[in-house]
Amino acid sequence: MRILFMGTPDFAVFSLRALVEAGMDVVAVVTQPDQPKGRGYVLTPPPVKIFAQEHGIPVYQPVRLKNGEFDETLAEIDPELIVVTAYGKILPKSLLDYPKYGCVNVHGSLLPEYRGAAPMQRAILEGKKETGITTMLMDEGLDTGKMLLQVRVPIEENDNFETIHNKMGEAGAPLLVKTIQGIAEGSIAPVAQDDSKSTYAAKIEKADCKIDFSKPAREVHNRIRALSPVPLAFTHLPDGKLLKVVVSELSAEKWEPAPAGTVISVTGGAITVACGEGTIRLLELIPEGKSRMSAAAFINGRKIAVGDRLGN
Repeated sequence: MRILFMGTPDFAVFSLRALVEAGMDVVAVVTQPDQPKGRGYVLTPPPVKIFAQEHGIPVYQPVRLKNGEFDETLAEIDPELIVVTAYGKILPKSLLDYPKYGCVNVHGSLLPEYRGAAPMQRAILEGKKETGITTMLMDEGLDTGKMLLQVRVPIEENDNFETIHNKMGEAGAPLLVKTIQGIAEGSIAPVAQDDSKSTYAAKIEKADCKIDFSKPAREVHNRIRALSPVPLAFTHLPDGKLLKVVVSELSAEKWEPAPAGTVISVTGGAITVACGEGTIRLLELIPEGKSRMSAAAFINGRKIAVGDRLGN
């Protein structure tokens, strides 16, 4: 089966690697154009491109897929199946309709929950105990296609976006291989999604990253870990400077009530902050203009005192 793989970030590499290691016939890769990154704005290839080139797979980086601009190249590749994992663009109907076996998408949620751009972050942010991967046949809707296979992935107390991203990538890779094998054998019966149970995982915006200490400590902790290590949740110091929070944990200690955002302890290697309900310990931080550091190093390096308010 001639497979065209479409994907861009590290998450997509899990799937592409699985196809290569399973000996599947990946005839080409389509990924996003190289992008300038870092302070020097150095043109940087996507992770999928790097992996494909290392394994001798032809790479295409079209600026646009619509208006027939990719049709000639698609006909030359002539795939029987297209696999899409975090490609980053909506596919036109002409592309969806081309392959004999359709287009299979690897989506980072247990559909129909969390359709959309940020399913992993939203699941953590909303305090879910479990998420998973769904393979589905793509249609013109946003993650609305018929489901093929699913695998469940637990979300632990201190999992963050990075750890769940990696767990999901590891879980999704063999699921994709199993899905393609099932398609080839005709042993998988696609199942329509129940639209009445669908939820939407909107793209993470800057407003999502602001910490609101008036919320319960668990909600604050969920926000911090859902956005770590990128783009990171933030608050402001009493002097107005930005403070990004990389790692936090819920505090089991009992403290006297204090207004939300009040620093109630700077001992034990943490900055303990009062929330609307409970308290949270900030463990690793990125102060404005600085590199990542422990809370202990931050406490030692500048004056932050019990009674200070964060977020005002």
